Amino acid sequence: MALYAAYASNMDPDQMAQRAPHSPMRGTGWLTDWRLTFGGQDVGWEGALATVVEEPGEQVFVVLYDVPSWDEKELDAWEGAALGVYRKIRVRVQTLDGDVLAWIYVLDDYEGGLPSARYLGILADAAEKAGAPDDYVKDLRTRPCKSLGD
Repeated sequence: MALYAAYASNMDPDQMAQRAPHSPMRGTGWLTDWRLTFGGQDVGWEGALATVVEEPGEQVFVVLYDVPSWDEKELDAWEGAALGVYRKIRVRVQTLDGDVLAWIYVLDDYEGGLPSARYLGILADAAEKAGAPDDYVKDLRTRPCKSLGD
């Protein structure tokens, strides 16, 4: 089984239960020296999409899932991996039990652009459901976003 680290809407355990029903939540952790950002505004329907980039001193909250190969294929389809929207990389995640290796999806596009307010709300709700710290959730809810009509 592969270990997957979700940092966007897949942090929501209910969403993951629908997308990858055989993939139990294993815990939470942090991508250290990475930062949550957005990009590919021409790819997303409502605005820029979540991704992570390396950034010393920053960290991103993640939810870890044990994912069997058949669920991994389903997640790849949801994330547009076959279409080149996201690609997978392996990263080290800090947990209370020590560091683990996991894969994440990163946007295969340039950083930049603003996400929609609806998309940010989905990310913040997912982080909150997963048990992210209050200040992390608040930061998501107060990020700049694309206004209607942009």
